[in-house]
Amino acid sequence: MDPLRTRRVAEKMREELSELIRYESDDPRIHQVEVTEVVVSPDMRQADVLVVLPQKAEERVLALAGLESAKGYLRHQLMQRLELFRMPELRFKSNVGSAQSAPIERLLRRVRRGRPKADPGPLPE
Repeated sequence: MDPLRTRRVAEKMREELSELIRYESDDPRIHQVEVTEVVVSPDMRQADVLVVLPQKAEERVLALAGLESAKGYLRHQLMQRLELFRMPELRFKSNVGSAQSAPIERLLRRVRRGRPKADPGPLPE
Protein backbone atom coordinates (compact mmCIF):
# COMPACT_ATOMS: atom_id res chain seq x y z
CA MET A 1 0.00 0.00 0.00
CA ASP A 2 1.03 3.57 -0.58
CA PRO A 3 3.09 4.83 2.41
CA LEU A 4 1.60 8.32 2.11
CA ARG A 5 -1.93 6.91 2.39
CA THR A 6 -0.89 4.80 5.37
CA ARG A 7 0.44 7.91 7.13
CA ARG A 8 -2.74 9.85 6.36
CA VAL A 9 -4.91 7.03 7.72
CA ALA A 10 -2.72 6.77 10.83
CA GLU A 11 -2.98 10.51 11.49
CA LYS A 12 -6.75 10.51 11.01
CA MET A 13 -7.02 7.51 13.35
CA ARG A 14 -4.96 9.37 15.96
CA GLU A 15 -7.23 12.42 15.77
CA GLU A 16 -10.43 10.39 16.01
CA LEU A 17 -9.14 8.15 18.82
CA SER A 18 -8.04 11.20 20.81
CA GLU A 19 -11.50 12.70 20.48
CA LEU A 20 -13.26 9.42 21.26
CA ILE A 21 -11.18 8.71 24.36
CA ARG A 22 -11.20 12.20 25.76
CA TYR A 23 -14.73 13.40 25.01
CA GLU A 24 -17.01 10.54 24.06
CA SER A 25 -15.99 7.69 26.33
CA ASP A 26 -17.94 6.99 29.51
CA ASP A 27 -15.12 4.99 31.11
CA PRO A 28 -13.38 7.17 33.75
CA ARG A 29 -10.28 4.93 33.65
CA ILE A 30 -9.22 6.23 30.24
CA HIS A 31 -10.00 9.96 30.46
CA GLN A 32 -6.38 10.80 31.36
CA VAL A 33 -4.97 8.83 28.42
CA GLU A 34 -3.51 10.86 25.56
CA VAL A 35 -2.99 9.31 22.14
CA THR A 36 0.37 10.46 20.79
CA GLU A 37 0.81 8.39 17.65
CA VAL A 38 -0.77 5.62 15.59
CA VAL A 39 1.45 3.34 13.52
CA VAL A 40 -0.47 1.37 10.90
CA SER A 41 1.06 -1.71 9.29
CA PRO A 42 1.48 -1.50 5.49
CA ASP A 43 -1.20 -4.16 4.94
CA MET A 44 -3.67 -2.21 7.17
CA ARG A 45 -4.28 -5.22 9.43
CA GLN A 46 -2.83 -3.85 12.67
CA ALA A 47 -2.45 -0.44 14.24
CA ASP A 48 -0.19 0.25 17.21
CA VAL A 49 -1.75 3.07 19.23
CA LEU A 50 0.93 4.77 21.32
CA VAL A 51 -0.52 6.43 24.40
CA VAL A 52 0.73 8.47 27.34
CA LEU A 53 -0.60 6.95 30.54
CA PRO A 54 -1.08 8.49 34.02
CA GLN A 55 1.95 8.74 36.32
CA LYS A 56 0.76 6.43 39.13
CA ALA A 57 1.31 2.71 38.58
CA GLU A 58 -2.19 1.63 39.63
CA GLU A 59 -3.77 4.27 37.37
CA ARG A 60 -1.60 3.04 34.48
CA VAL A 61 -2.82 -0.52 34.95
CA LEU A 62 -6.44 0.65 35.16
CA ALA A 63 -6.03 2.83 32.07
CA LEU A 64 -4.60 -0.04 30.01
CA ALA A 65 -7.40 -2.32 31.22
CA GLY A 66 -9.92 0.35 30.27
CA LEU A 67 -8.42 0.72 26.80
CA GLU A 68 -8.50 -3.04 26.28
CA SER A 69 -12.14 -3.21 27.32
CA ALA A 70 -13.05 -0.25 25.09
CA LYS A 71 -11.15 -1.62 22.10
CA GLY A 72 -14.27 -2.99 20.37
CA TYR A 73 -16.22 0.23 20.89
CA LEU A 74 -13.33 2.38 19.64
CA ARG A 75 -12.81 0.20 16.58
CA HIS A 76 -16.53 0.27 15.76
CA GLN A 77 -16.63 4.07 16.04
CA LEU A 78 -13.53 4.36 13.83
CA MET A 79 -15.18 2.13 11.22
CA GLN A 80 -18.15 4.47 11.08
CA ARG A 81 -16.09 7.65 10.94
CA LEU A 82 -13.26 6.70 8.60
CA GLU A 83 -15.14 4.49 6.12
CA LEU A 84 -12.19 2.20 5.42
CA PHE A 85 -12.48 -1.11 3.58
CA ARG A 86 -10.51 -2.84 6.34
CA MET A 87 -10.24 -1.45 9.85
CA PRO A 88 -6.97 -2.44 11.55
CA GLU A 89 -6.93 -4.27 14.86
CA LEU A 90 -5.97 -1.85 17.62
CA ARG A 91 -3.03 -2.60 19.93
CA PHE A 92 -2.46 -0.10 22.73
CA LYS A 93 1.11 0.50 23.85
CA SER A 94 2.63 2.88 26.36
CA ASN A 95 4.70 5.64 24.78
CA VAL A 96 7.11 6.30 27.64
CA GLY A 97 9.38 8.62 25.64
CA SER A 98 6.51 10.96 24.88
CA ALA A 99 5.67 11.62 28.50
CA GLN A 100 8.36 14.29 28.70
CA SER A 101 7.80 15.59 25.16
CA ALA A 102 4.00 15.98 25.43
CA PRO A 103 4.16 19.79 25.93
CA ILE A 104 6.50 20.09 22.94
CA GLU A 105 4.10 18.02 20.82
CA ARG A 106 1.21 20.29 21.81
CA LEU A 107 3.20 23.37 20.79
CA LEU A 108 4.14 21.78 17.47
CA ARG A 109 0.48 20.96 16.78
CA ARG A 110 -0.44 24.59 17.49
CA VAL A 111 2.21 25.80 15.06
CA ARG A 112 0.96 23.37 12.39
CA ARG A 113 -2.57 24.67 12.87
CA GLY A 114 -1.31 28.21 12.37
CA ARG A 115 -1.79 29.45 15.92
CA PRO A 116 1.60 29.87 17.53
CA LYS A 117 1.58 30.69 21.22
CA ALA A 118 3.55 33.90 20.82
CA ASP A 119 5.18 35.75 17.96
CA PRO A 120 8.94 35.13 18.29
CA GLY A 121 9.72 38.27 16.34
CA PRO A 122 12.17 38.53 13.43
CA LEU A 123 14.70 35.81 12.92
CA PRO A 124 18.30 36.70 13.80
CA GLU A 125 20.65 37.04 10.86
